[in-house]
Amino acid sequence: MPRYAQIVMGPAGSGKSTYCSTIVKHCECIGRTVHVINLDPAAEYFDYPLYADIRELISVEDAMEDESLHFGPNGGLVFCMEYFAQNFDWLFEQLDDLEDDYVLFDCPGQIELYTHIPVMKQLVDQLQHWNFRVCGVFLIDSQFLNEATKFVSGILSALSAMVNLEVPHINVMTKVDLLSKKAKKNLERYLEPDLHALLDEEVEHKIKSNKFQKLNTAIAGLVEDYSLVKFFPLDNTDEDSISDILLMIDNAIQYGEDLESKEIKEREEEDTAEDNYDDS
Repeated sequence: MPRYAQIVMGPAGSGKSTYCSTIVKHCECIGRTVHVINLDPAAEYFDYPLYADIRELISVEDAMEDESLHFGPNGGLVFCMEYFAQNFDWLFEQLDDLEDDYVLFDCPGQIELYTHIPVMKQLVDQLQHWNFRVCGVFLIDSQFLNEATKFVSGILSALSAMVNLEVPHINVMTKVDLLSKKAKKNLERYLEPDLHALLDEEVEHKIKSNKFQKLNTAIAGLVEDYSLVKFFPLDNTDEDSISDILLMIDNAIQYGEDLESKEIKEREEEDTAEDNYDDS
């Protein structure tokens, strides 16, 4: 039977740990069990139980305190993730004892890990080798997406992660519950966006360079023509909003289909056992 995983990604401060906490609490309410594994070697606080923690293997403090390495925070984090990739056996041992089959991986916020450093791609490939169905969940702070230029920047970040990891991918606008009524109304423009119109309104009259205007138009056309990126809002105070996001992810990795087959098989085995008992 396959197992299931969410790779929870996004810039620092986008709400990855809060998202994991929200999903854990929501699943508890509906009778599902999910586990969270922390893959951020610089993390300090969690308000949900961790099934496993990369800091048991290596932490940023370990890398920074090593006098032979001379790493700062960012260099130390990249070193930790590369060390992690060389020691996937540690992760296999953690997952080998896992009774439930749904795992959230709370990942670091350094964007280079999802663009040109191969660590996260190696992780995805390893999980798939271990029979996990993986979905990338890319988070962006909705307060960051309330301007056209920032929105395009968020799209390109999400697109870079999606292309690099090559797995089903859901993009989520977080912290919608923290927006004002005016900001929430404005946010609707970015859920089904007309990028050309947004850029015309907010960008092109500010940019004098013809080359930059053409670049914006080309980016907007690429994203719209191929329907490459779409964001879905997440309100942590709204159970329906949480359910909708979880349902999209479950559908992307076909969660539940194998459970139904397993239940049918178990019922058939029980019926067969009962028939054999009656015959005897």
